Amino acid sequence: MASAQTTASATPAPARTQPAAAAAAPATGDNPIGPMWTGPFEGVPPWDKMRPAQFPAAFQAAIDELRTEMAAIRDNRAPATFANVNEAMQLAGGRADRVFAMWGVQTSNLSNPEVQAIEREWSPRLAAAFDEITLDPALFARVKAVYDGRQSAGLNPQQLRIVERDYRRMVREGAALQGEQKARLTAINQELATLFADFSAKVLADEEKAIVVEDEAQLAGIPDSLKASYAAAAAEMGQGGKWAIKNTRSSVDPLLTFATDRALRQRVWTAFVNRGDNGDANDTNQVIANILRLRAERARLLGFATHANYRMDDTMAQDPARAEALMMRVWPAAVARVREEVAAQQEIARADGQAITIEPWDYRFYQEKVRKARFDLDQQQLKPYFELNNMVNALFWAAGQLYDLEFTENTGAVPVFHPDVRTFAVTNKRTGENVGLFYLDNFARNGKRSGAWMTTYRSQQGLGGERNVLSSNNNNFTKGAGGQPTLISLDDAETLFHEFGHNIHYLLQDVYYPALGGVPRDFVEFPSQVNENWLMTPEILDRFARHYQTNEPLPAELRQRILDSQTFNQGFATVEYLSSAIVDMRLHNRAEPVTDVDAFERETLAELGMPREIVMRHRLPQFNHLFSSDSYSAGYYSYLWSETMDADTWAAFEEAGGPWDRTVADRFRTILLSTGNETDRAEAYRQFRGRDPDVSALLKKRGFPTN
Repeated sequence: MASAQTTASATPAPARTQPAAAAAAPATGDNPIGPMWTGPFEGVPPWDKMRPAQFPAAFQAAIDELRTEMAAIRDNRAPATFANVNEAMQLAGGRADRVFAMWGVQTSNLSNPEVQAIEREWSPRLAAAFDEITLDPALFARVKAVYDGRQSAGLNPQQLRIVERDYRRMVREGAALQGEQKARLTAINQELATLFADFSAKVLADEEKAIVVEDEAQLAGIPDSLKASYAAAAAEMGQGGKWAIKNTRSSVDPLLTFATDRALRQRVWTAFVNRGDNGDANDTNQVIANILRLRAERARLLGFATHANYRMDDTMAQDPARAEALMMRVWPAAVARVREEVAAQQEIARADGQAITIEPWDYRFYQEKVRKARFDLDQQQLKPYFELNNMVNALFWAAGQLYDLEFTENTGAVPVFHPDVRTFAVTNKRTGENVGLFYLDNFARNGKRSGAWMTTYRSQQGLGGERNVLSSNNNNFTKGAGGQPTLISLDDAETLFHEFGHNIHYLLQDVYYPALGGVPRDFVEFPSQVNENWLMTPEILDRFARHYQTNEPLPAELRQRILDSQTFNQGFATVEYLSSAIVDMRLHNRAEPVTDVDAFERETLAELGMPREIVMRHRLPQFNHLFSSDSYSAGYYSYLWSETMDADTWAAFEEAGGPWDRTVADRFRTILLSTGNETDRAEAYRQFRGRDPDVSALLKKRGFPTN
């Protein structure tokens, strides 16, 4: 089948086999969802014509067309060859790719009860339809025939890799099972699809709640710009004259950092960390237990010891033990650093006359005070220099310097799915060749899932004709109220650079076969994490970190204080993330599924020695990475795996003389970014660096001991 929608994110969108739908729909002939895209850039999605009710008919048309295409491959009487089996499968499914690219936006960026009802009804139907194709014994027989004769077929290395990967993928998805086993696998996949939709809907429902504040005095310490955003959120809820703190990270984290009202901090923190865990209609614990039970059964059915073994079969790490070993190499140093951070916070609290013990809702508040005391630096000093539009321009400038990509904003020529979405034509500034189209959806709103993510609506490939890339970055920044500029934190700026790194990866892809376009899960985050490094370079800060009112550059002494504080708070950041990753791995690297999710979380954290002052970045009841699809399940470790390569790659730039060294950038592009999955990614990294990545670079970057 043709290359599917690609999502890389802090919170992944449902995978291609998960979309769902319900209710009546217009006749297919009147339906814009699915037909070939028209307009500029070799055709663009008709977002302006997209309506939820159109998707059921579009799903059915896409599945019917895909069945016909795959049946033609299956029933071909000619001997099975790479051309009439593997290559033909890559050219099939064009309508399905278009439908699910648009559905991903409908569910992730524009969800509502109608969309959720459609998703719940159609998820199992679509899972069953894709299983019907994958598990077709006659189709598998042709794939196996090419695989069995591959050594004498005169295939080139790329073709041989596709033949072997296609066969392994179909076996991993159950094609070698028999009779009742196949029926049970299909039933499991259908039930999981429904559960994934249920989980997503419940978490979104809790995230759309808000804590409403009536007395402005409770908001002491909070910047005026943030208060204005809270006031705008309240007005949208029909609570004019009040302030609403939405139950999302972009709304909660700043309050926890600046609000002096400790009771309000505790109330907001409690609501946020208990999303999906309140024993009400939105509680996800039983949904998770059901998902775990089905995942364990599916792994056994497919011949894997655990779900972790199943999910990691096609990754760089391959073995759960290797992933956990890396995490546990970093964990002790991170916990030790947290103890130091908490001690410093406790000292400041005492100096302020606060007879308190630091609690999780205090950490960000007092850590900000420590930052101010230690480096004479606070977030409010920085935000005026990190205006969102300037930071977007910084992304584009860096991509031009390193990879010759040029971004030019379109003005009304391209349909968008929301008025806030901006679009940019992407060209190679050396050749003038058009590379693709970039969509940018920056702001939080009701119906948009939390987090930040990158998606491709159409990927590059050479087979069947070169195609423009259609890619997007999606963030959840709090929009400046009343038309004021949007000022973002340094952390938000890093998120912006991170997601754009995914975008660069797919814009630079240059593969012939779409089957070699996708990369292993634990490689996906590597290009994005490398891209974060350029944010703090002098060239970026001098040009783009300018005061939004005066256009004055970030003062040199303030910039130096930022650089001096680069490893500050790394205990918190590392423990918050790593606890989630380790719990994910231990949850899925076991034969018997967990039934009491809350108890497992508590007991595992206690065994790890989790600092009481920190909560997991994603507690299990709201862990969309794990339970809105299979996407990152037993795979959240991949951020650390990728960061190990990231730190070592950045060291390569530093060794060559600096971050803008074009020799290293060209090697990075040609060996690692442009090649998709044409070769084993571990081998590609060794070709780039001359060796395996060195974890010492990661420890040094985070300010931890390397011995």
